[in-house]
Amino acid sequence: MSLYFLAVLWLPILLSAVLVFIASSIIHMVLPYHSSSYRQLSDEDKVRAALRAAGVTPGLYNFPYCTHKDMNSETVKAKQIEGPVGFLTIYPNGPVFLPKFLILWFLYCIIVGVVVAFLAAHAAMPGAAYRHVFAVVGIGAFLAYSVGGLSNGIWKGFPWKVVLLEAFDGIIYGLITAGTFAWLWPHK
Repeated sequence: MSLYFLAVLWLPILLSAVLVFIASSIIHMVLPYHSSSYRQLSDEDKVRAALRAAGVTPGLYNFPYCTHKDMNSETVKAKQIEGPVGFLTIYPNGPVFLPKFLILWFLYCIIVGVVVAFLAAHAAMPGAAYRHVFAVVGIGAFLAYSVGGLSNGIWKGFPWKVVLLEAFDGIIYGLITAGTFAWLWPHK
């Protein structure tokens, strides 16, 4: 089936991305349920000064750092017991450029649309029932927006409340995507 599905399904791909983008903006800027997802460090200025003094550069860090070879050493175990233990993401210095993140999020929404369009084009014929298209696209979009984030709770120690709230958001995005595709699905 080549890339014909893109020519036929470009409108639901684009419109679902726009609608998910709008919904996510409302969820994060208007609704209060994500307001407690991030906390401020106590003595933030001292922590920031210590990180600057250590010369950290942009990247993902874990501490106490260890390799698979030394993760069971007494030294590493002592550091883990002493604490803190965690992951740290460092961005480049300077003001956060929010448009970059918004553009990347929108591109991600388009990629999800393209992938679920490909899936739906193989699972539903033109003229398929609304509920059939809704189910196929909804499951694919749910997997893309919700399930992948669960690994952050498993491997990176994200609080499960945050992980589950993001998964809930993903359900909303999946339903929006499914409804858009089912509504605009090509007739015979």
